[in-house]
Amino acid sequence: MTIRLGLQIPNFTYGKPVAELFPAVKAQAQEAEAAGFDTVLLMDHFYQLPGLGKPDEPMLEAYTALAALAPVVENVQLSTLVTGNTYRNPTLLAKIITTLDVISAGRAILGLGAGWFELEHQQLGFEFDTFTERFEKLEEALQIILGMVHGERPTFTGKWYRTESAINEPRFRDHIPVMLGGSGEKKTFRLAARYADHLNIIADIDQLPGKLDVLKQRCVEFDRDPATLETSALLTVVVDGYGAPADIGEAQGGRAVTGSIDQIADEIKRRILDVGIDGVIVNLPTHGYTPGVITKVGEALRPLIDA
Repeated sequence: MTIRLGLQIPNFTYGKPVAELFPAVKAQAQEAEAAGFDTVLLMDHFYQLPGLGKPDEPMLEAYTALAALAPVVENVQLSTLVTGNTYRNPTLLAKIITTLDVISAGRAILGLGAGWFELEHQQLGFEFDTFTERFEKLEEALQIILGMVHGERPTFTGKWYRTESAINEPRFRDHIPVMLGGSGEKKTFRLAARYADHLNIIADIDQLPGKLDVLKQRCVEFDRDPATLETSALLTVVVDGYGAPADIGEAQGGRAVTGSIDQIADEIKRRILDVGIDGVIVNLPTHGYTPGVITKVGEALRPLIDA
């Protein structure tokens, strides 16, 4: 499993009728595959996020949409960035991700996080709990899910979850890669060092060197070679001439890269890849869905990844 160049699709608001919504998502995934992206990722949210749009803008359920994408792209990996652990019982999530892996012939990646969007929890009836409790749940869930995707039949009794000889069949392979996403040095980084194959660091670009230093220390604490834990950074990319950055709050933060294609590629190389991050996951929220933009970005970034 390697995520070196991923495309996250962060919104489904394209100014088109609902009947044309999923065809636009499919077209983006196919364009990403043709342009050299190795992974396509969806957000696991039911409401649109602040900074990207209003809560009632269109949002597809992530795993249903990923399963629909599986037969229309042949090689790209499929994941969420990232699943909110609070939205599904861990045994159900284990079943969902292994089903996606079967449907996609071994291209599923389990992206997972503690959950954070309080409005969704409040209005849809999910327990939000405290910050500490959400991370307690996440660690228990990881223990259950990893056992089930490995073909074990875990019996587990924790503070939040329990299982009894939990069966999970069929499975396409004996290990589905786990990617955690976040920036928390004490909790997320510790869980990544202990349980994950990949960490997507969601932090301002200027913070990435320091984050890598802390992550290496967390690996040492678990006697793990830091080289065995892959990393990527989540970036918002705004290409000159495609969309107005002022319209999207995400395009103005410390994770945004703006300019011409050449300027964007140069900044990503200098400030992300050259400091030791293994790969990048980009989203393009200001382009709505404009055919060709994904291709331009992929063609500019793929040579940097392969170098």
